[in-house]
Amino acid sequence: MNTTTIPPMSETLADQGSVSARYVRAGLVAGGVAAAATSAIAIVVDQLGLTLEAQGKGFPALAFAQVSLFGAIIGVVLAAVLARKARTPRHTFVVTTVVLTVLSFVPPVLIGAGVGTVLVLELMHVVAALIVVPAIARRLAE
Repeated sequence: MNTTTIPPMSETLADQGSVSARYVRAGLVAGGVAAAATSAIAIVVDQLGLTLEAQGKGFPALAFAQVSLFGAIIGVVLAAVLARKARTPRHTFVVTTVVLTVLSFVPPVLIGAGVGTVLVLELMHVVAALIVVPAIARRLAE
C-alpha cells in the first residue's frame, strides 16, 4: 500500500515564509545596491560635465536612488505574486522583468530630454535591472 505523507500546515507556511523572506531581503538589498550604482552613474556623469535634465530642469539628487529602490520594491511584489500564482515563478519573473525593463526605455524618450540624458537614464535602467532581477530570480522556484 502506498502512503503519502502530508506535512503539517504550519511547516508548509513556515517554509513559504522563509522563501518569501529570502527574496524580499534579497530584493531590498539589491535595490540598495542598484540605488548606489545609479547614483554613482549620475555622479560620474556630473563629474564629466554632462547635465542630466529634461525640459530645462535637472533631476533631484536623490531621484535616481529613489527610483531604483521603488523598482526593487515592485520586483519584490511581482515575485510574491508569481511565487503564489505562476507554474514557473522564476521563468515568469525573468520574462516579465525583461519586458518591463524594455518598456522602461519609453518614458525617458517622452520627457523632453536630450539624447545624452535619455541614453544615461536608459543605462541606469539596465544597470538597476541587472542588479535586482537576478538577486530576486535566483530565490524563486523554477
